[in-house]
Amino acid sequence: MTVQGSRALEEELKYLKTVLRPQITQAIAEARELGDLKENAEYHAAREQQGMSEARIRDIEAKLSNAQIIDVTTIPHSGKVIFGTTVDIANVETDETVTYQIVGDDEADIKNSKISVNSPIARALIGKTEGDAVLVKTPGGDVEYEIVEVRHS
Repeated sequence: MTVQGSRALEEELKYLKTVLRPQITQAIAEARELGDLKENAEYHAAREQQGMSEARIRDIEAKLSNAQIIDVTTIPHSGKVIFGTTVDIANVETDETVTYQIVGDDEADIKNSKISVNSPIARALIGKTEGDAVLVKTPGGDVEYEIVEVRHS
């Protein structure tokens, strides 16, 4: 996991524990005051939300306890694609350039140009250096890219 991914999970965990958990507890208390719990929709909805929130808290705590945090800014730049690096690649046929950061599965977000280390593109790029040509097998066929730049940012 990258440092940014770790920070994001820690912030979410803090929000869940300090903001959402008390809100849910308050909602359950208010719903209890309304009377019969068997037919109390507010109570059941709050309990369901509590269950989902607690499950997410456990999930984040497990991920953080098992995570190996990698800060690529501390690794000397070698031009080689490794976990956490940001890579500019150019499609050899169309000359279109795209930028991706290679991150862990939990951090992957294609809208923010973050791809999983287990994705086909990342697997093709890992271990290659600037200037190398890389063949990526996609559902639409093989695509050849050239690695333009590798950044540790």
